[in-house]
Amino acid sequence: MTRTALTPLHALLALAVVAVWGTNFVVIRWGLDDLPPLTFAALRFTFAVLPAVFFLKRPAVPLWNLAAYGLLIGAGQFGVLYIAMTQWISPGLASLVVQTQAFFTIGFAMLLTGERVKRFQLVALALAAAGLAWLMTHSNADARPLGIALVLVAALSWAAGNTVARTAGPVNMLAYVVWSSIFAAPPLMILAVTVEGWPAVSGAIAKADAGAWAAVLWQSVGNTIFGYSAWSWLLARYPTATVAPLSLLVPVFGMGASAILLAEPLTPAKLTAAGLVLGGLALNTLWPAWTRRTAAQAQEPA
Repeated sequence: MTRTALTPLHALLALAVVAVWGTNFVVIRWGLDDLPPLTFAALRFTFAVLPAVFFLKRPAVPLWNLAAYGLLIGAGQFGVLYIAMTQWISPGLASLVVQTQAFFTIGFAMLLTGERVKRFQLVALALAAAGLAWLMTHSNADARPLGIALVLVAALSWAAGNTVARTAGPVNMLAYVVWSSIFAAPPLMILAVTVEGWPAVSGAIAKADAGAWAAVLWQSVGNTIFGYSAWSWLLARYPTATVAPLSLLVPVFGMGASAILLAEPLTPAKLTAAGLVLGGLALNTLWPAWTRRTAAQAQEPA
């Protein structure tokens, strides 16, 4: 029988995952101090493949599916995200803006299925859009318009990757991420050599200290191997409506860790934008479950 509420131990596991995913934006910022963005992204996906690929069976999905997911998540999401975080957006705000992938994912689903947008989704989107607009007009160097635009591109790529992954059907998500990373690392390295130049790539790798390699391993082992495997394990045992809302805590951890570890100021303008965006995400995530629960209670005999 599927549980509907997380046990205390499993709730701690879920919180550990969102904490890793949220604080990961601070780790990205640290890694970018030593490694060029595309080089950093290429190394992240290289170590997501090795050595895990030798211990996980390839998912029974077409190669084009793995390749599409790898390219979208590798170059499209993280390659662009890392570039944005070099100088155009702070880690805390990046962790917030990238969550707009939820709305892009809904848009892709509607395009593919012909489903009509619901009223609560329009309200949720309006709240999130208002938050982004507020951020663009009231932020300083913490979030330049180009940085917000680049992170929105990353969110769009993430949503497209989610859509591709859904066509794969029920698979071992950890194995899927690891095997798809085979198609992410080489293009990222080619882009790194082309855009950043071989001297910059080789020089950065040669000079990388223990902190830089720790940031790479945190991305590949902590964020990917632990994060995806634990999250998939929870989703296999609990309803999506129980687990998915906890992802709303990712930007909370992201902004909190940025404030504590990087002294990123939590200004009133930034908190207002965060409240609007998170409000929209919360409405989009929680409204369907709330309406189902309300309808079920209304049908119960008095």
